[in-house]
Amino acid sequence: MSLPKTASVVIVGGGVSGCAIAWNLAKEGVKDIVVLEKDTLSNGSTGRCGAGVRMQWGAKRNCQLALFSIEFFEKANEILEYERDIEFDQSGYLIVAANEKEAEQFKKNVALQNSLGIDSKYLTPDEARMIVPHIDTSQFLAATFCHRDGHLNPFHTTEAYAQAAERLGVRIFKHTEVTGIELDKGSIQAVETSRGRIATPIVVNAAGGWSKGIGAMAGVDIPIFVQRHQILVTEPLEPVLKPMVMGFSYNIYIQQVPHGSIIMGRSDNSEPRDLRVTPGWRFMEEMTKTCGKLLPYLRSAKILRQWAGHYCNTEDAQPIYGPVPGVEGLYLALGFSGHGFMLAPATGQLITEMILDRPLTIDVSDLDIGRFERGELFFEYSVV
Repeated sequence: MSLPKTASVVIVGGGVSGCAIAWNLAKEGVKDIVVLEKDTLSNGSTGRCGAGVRMQWGAKRNCQLALFSIEFFEKANEILEYERDIEFDQSGYLIVAANEKEAEQFKKNVALQNSLGIDSKYLTPDEARMIVPHIDTSQFLAATFCHRDGHLNPFHTTEAYAQAAERLGVRIFKHTEVTGIELDKGSIQAVETSRGRIATPIVVNAAGGWSKGIGAMAGVDIPIFVQRHQILVTEPLEPVLKPMVMGFSYNIYIQQVPHGSIIMGRSDNSEPRDLRVTPGWRFMEEMTKTCGKLLPYLRSAKILRQWAGHYCNTEDAQPIYGPVPGVEGLYLALGFSGHGFMLAPATGQLITEMILDRPLTIDVSDLDIGRFERGELFFEYSVV
């Protein structure tokens, strides 16, 4: 397939967000949509994430975005007419509170979530052990649980969006790197790529870890930073862990995937802030130590491998959505701070509504790039 000379919209980034935006635009009748990916689909953060999805957040906006997204994921195979399976396992999230302050905050979180229609529950340690029998209840004071949370296959989910978009006429070009963005009098004119130039009035920056560089091509300093995030996987085990187990103070998430392996990850502020994806030994040491406290059963599990991806972070751990003042035609969908995969359905819907100048399903107008300059940040602390 040859690169077109023109496009109505060019989306930079072939992860789940870029493909979701492409499908939503095409579904609404937009023609001549092009997705550009410098490698293969899901090669960046999407394919390297833990792929958990949850509605248990502390910020109202994230609860709303996640609720919208999970309701989509529940029907995604049918909506996207995917012949395979995105493997949405809704076994829930069990989130543990390690101290009194966190336990009190969890009560507020559950009240907020319940008010928005999210059926989460506040649990004692003994009640938590009924859900996860192998957990050490001496390591936490309380917990919350939502049975509709879960995890998916990130590769199948992205492929489902991509195939559905292509059936509607979207053209996806892999191994096509964006090398420049052409402006004239503050308006997008074209995208330069490793395979040629595409004239277009609209560019959507959904490039994840590479989105700051894409913004710089248009003269925009996007207030994000990239940081390495690591995950390890064990040998396949007999079913022992139905829900995802997470702790914010413990800085850990642990889940058992369908074929039996245990996947676990954590954040570390000392991790390098660049695009490297080579794993480090300190992660494995800290990861196994914390995991062994909460789930002693897993101390003897054999580790098969570890890998690294990127968190594309903002100061308030909230995404940046929407147009860029002073650069007509440039839209941002980035800075998800580790939860871009789980919000992809909402991202696709909202960016489409912004481009088509329609009312927003969820008002995210204050999650614009200008909030950092205005000092109007919306902090989310329920992150790992």
